[in-house]
Amino acid sequence: MFCKLALRNVRRSFRDYGVYLLTLTFGVCLFYTFSSLDGQGAMIYLTQSQNPMAQVIQSCIDVFSVFVAVVLACLILYADRFLMRRRKRELGTYLLLGLSQGQVSLLLVLETGLIGAASLALGLLLGWLTMPLAAVSSPDLSAQDLWAWYLSSGDLWYRNLLPPVLLIWLMYFLTGRCWLSYLLTALPALGVALANYFKIQLRGDPLLASDLKLISEAGGIVGNYSLDMTPLIQQTLGWAALGLVLALLLLPRGLRRRDIRIFGLLSAAAVMGTAFLTLYCNEASYRRTTAGSELVNPWSDTEVFVSHGVLYPFLYSVQDMLPVPPEGYQEAVASSALERYPEEAIPEDQKVSVVGIMLEAFCDLTDFPALAEQEGVQEVYAPWHALEEESVSGDLLTNIFAGGTVDTEWCFLTGYSQYEEFRNDVDSYVWYFDWQGYQTRGGHPGFGWFYNRQNVNQFLGFQEYWFTENHYGELVDPVEAQWNSDLLLVDEIVKDLRSCLDGEGRPVFSFSVSYQNHGPYEWTYTANETYLDPKTSGLPEESCYVFNNYLHGVNITISAMTLLAQQLEEMEEPVVLVLFGDHKPWGGNSNDAYYGIGASFDTTTLEGFYQYYSTPYLIWANSAAKETLGRDFQGEGGDFSPCFLMPELFEQCGWTGPSFLQLAQEVREVTPLVHQQGVYLTEDGQLTDHLSGEAADRLNEFFFAQYYREHKVVPEGAG
Repeated sequence: MFCKLALRNVRRSFRDYGVYLLTLTFGVCLFYTFSSLDGQGAMIYLTQSQNPMAQVIQSCIDVFSVFVAVVLACLILYADRFLMRRRKRELGTYLLLGLSQGQVSLLLVLETGLIGAASLALGLLLGWLTMPLAAVSSPDLSAQDLWAWYLSSGDLWYRNLLPPVLLIWLMYFLTGRCWLSYLLTALPALGVALANYFKIQLRGDPLLASDLKLISEAGGIVGNYSLDMTPLIQQTLGWAALGLVLALLLLPRGLRRRDIRIFGLLSAAAVMGTAFLTLYCNEASYRRTTAGSELVNPWSDTEVFVSHGVLYPFLYSVQDMLPVPPEGYQEAVASSALERYPEEAIPEDQKVSVVGIMLEAFCDLTDFPALAEQEGVQEVYAPWHALEEESVSGDLLTNIFAGGTVDTEWCFLTGYSQYEEFRNDVDSYVWYFDWQGYQTRGGHPGFGWFYNRQNVNQFLGFQEYWFTENHYGELVDPVEAQWNSDLLLVDEIVKDLRSCLDGEGRPVFSFSVSYQNHGPYEWTYTANETYLDPKTSGLPEESCYVFNNYLHGVNITISAMTLLAQQLEEMEEPVVLVLFGDHKPWGGNSNDAYYGIGASFDTTTLEGFYQYYSTPYLIWANSAAKETLGRDFQGEGGDFSPCFLMPELFEQCGWTGPSFLQLAQEVREVTPLVHQQGVYLTEDGQLTDHLSGEAADRLNEFFFAQYYREHKVVPEGAG
């Protein structure tokens, strides 16, 4: 009887209990805010540096924590008295009907428990539904082990379940309807979980908050892939639908009083803001809740991400969208580091044109032992290897795998190893060429809105850039360009180069991005060509199908690049050619095609790191350029990060270049690898996540200078 009566009272007085619960929630979050301040990055830094202010601040925090505890107690008492005043007539009626004070107290306890359970259950349901999707998202990790890790860490559960709970409360006071608040919470919570699952399956990297800025691009990419509705996904959606039904049945009445809704809305927003700043921007907590190396690869962003669930690491990534200077950043150090080197112009008698092409998903499959022995694969890459013999060549150790093209692109054009989204003119090597009197141009047979290139390329300093919208759309269908456009791209590059040289006569810096060979690589596209036969090679069918389709396009790409070198050789004007891949190609869902050929993607080892991140580059020059510069452009160029490719080009040309490039050359001598995951190479060729001494000093100067150039320096010639 008491349970039924309590349930009836809760449903009837839900708005009153909502105020009560929000008051308590706000008080607890406020208390936790002060209690967790010592875990903030700034406090950790002060403590580790033995700064005397750390002790003073800690003492103040302790004093305020006591004060907040007292305020919290007063809030609880006030909320309790408020609830009793609201229901004193009702409670008096119960006493007149014969209930004892103990029975009335029991009724209130039951009501409080019910309202707490009802308000939390739906939010907890949504948070809980995201966790299985996180556990199975990474093909490189054991779902069972991940799930066991989640269960062993109460902090992870709390941080993944809290966001939907708070969002439901916010939406409830905003809309006044429980079912609508649940729906408005379920869509983003499950949307993030599902998007993360599919992105890891298709691209190998997790969903970050910054990816939301590329939502329009995502629609076009996803349309090319098949998304499997696994039983787990179906069950997740089924449970989510059941939650909506329960919301309609349990709490059908809406909240109509405007004053309560406004108070609740403001309180919920305050709690959400407090929780975000204290829980989801706390680096110390994130590190503490990261799974150990026995479970995940600490150098893998994907594995570290999924070890935290979905909603927690996604919210943690929000802070990466904001401009954050490097740790310990000092503008004076950055400017003085750049001032050590004079800004050197390119001598007039050494100004040769530069043609650069970043090749979509281009890699040398003969680097994999299982494929290097296959005759069909050898034949495809033979012309490329011949071109490498005539060039300076090596490997780029990119930051990305199977996606994220612009990372390699922008690292090359700016020299930055890390950067934030470009929103205005940014100091780059393109602007340097513009300052040197070069015509800066380029093209991409794809849409300009993709990665916002139509705006970013202007910020980088390109005077003119062709996309589908303003040039290539008249020459090739955007869909067809994905499979066969490199020959057209080469033709347009040569035409434009000759037109520029014959017209103004000034040298040209041309940089283009190919679109051919963009995944996925379905086996149906290789109906007439077989480079890998499952029967004769002994390799799995899926691997053969994926790589056959890829090799079909790469064969055309290599032919196009060989033709380009021939055409440039015939020109009287000196031209240097730079070719490089942006990342490894897609290898099927969960990278099954790679694992089928025995690829090692253990990035804690040097071999695995190369197989996962390396892609070839070469720097070639026509006879006129060799004569002009007095160099042969042959030999090993070394392996390094994409941010060091432009310095390598300048070194081969005999140019000194801008101050930042000179600084980059000095850093490259210390470590040729500056990976965004914080991985470097020691002098003896070993991977490390820590440099010390002079090497660390040079690296910090490099990071400071990058931030300084991106945010403080206005490029010469920018308007």
